[in-house]
Amino acid sequence: MNQASARDILRAKQALEEAMDLARWHAERGVEAEYKEGGSPVTVADREIDQLLRTQLPEAGDGWLSEETPDDEARLSCERVWVVDPVDGTRSFLAGRSDYSVSIALLIDRQPVLGAVGAPAQGVQIVGGVGHGVQATGEPDWQLPQDGQKPRVLALRSEMGRGDWQHLEDLVSLQPVGSVAYMLAAVAAGSADATWTKYPKHEWDVAAGAALIHAANGECWLPRGGHMLWNRKSPRFLSFAAAGPEQRPRIDAHL
Repeated sequence: MNQASARDILRAKQALEEAMDLARWHAERGVEAEYKEGGSPVTVADREIDQLLRTQLPEAGDGWLSEETPDDEARLSCERVWVVDPVDGTRSFLAGRSDYSVSIALLIDRQPVLGAVGAPAQGVQIVGGVGHGVQATGEPDWQLPQDGQKPRVLALRSEMGRGDWQHLEDLVSLQPVGSVAYMLAAVAAGSADATWTKYPKHEWDVAAGAALIHAANGECWLPRGGHMLWNRKSPRFLSFAAAGPEQRPRIDAHL
């Protein structure tokens, strides 16, 4: 697998810090939601962070894929593609919760090799890349028990609200989180053992977290089966799971 350069990681970290500052600025002043086709919310913060990252990250020849930018299929022929979600967990952001994030990834040769995820309201940054390891600053505002008896699992807040995780509540230590990217990054940083969703997610939801999981020597896979191919014309997975080093065997039992 190709690797991101130290310069790529530094640039991503700097862009993440600026994006987190912008997210906090909007959160302090309050934002209103608009609704895209399909019903998902979007705010001025999403759009301004998207513009900031699009200005800061791609260089000549780089592709771009973002939840808030019309897709340009020119990315399909690019060796390097930046994949971002300006605000992952917009519903948490709008509700004033702290578990939303900014997510930045770099794909090289269709593989996620760099991830930078920040939770602005918690002051957490998790940045790294394949061959470079993972560096985490700050701590999530949850603390799962580390008795080793039950896997520490992060679950999407919306899925827990629907009751999708009730059958596992006695088998794993569960923590709801509003952002897929933040869940994956937290697993890479060692704040949990695993996370998964059996619902479709786009590449911008999971690319940064996948890069961080790989950088931490963990594992990502598709619970519904299939090959994990990136920078596709339809950039979506039907499911997604990730676990820290040597955790997959006991996680598979629950899937």
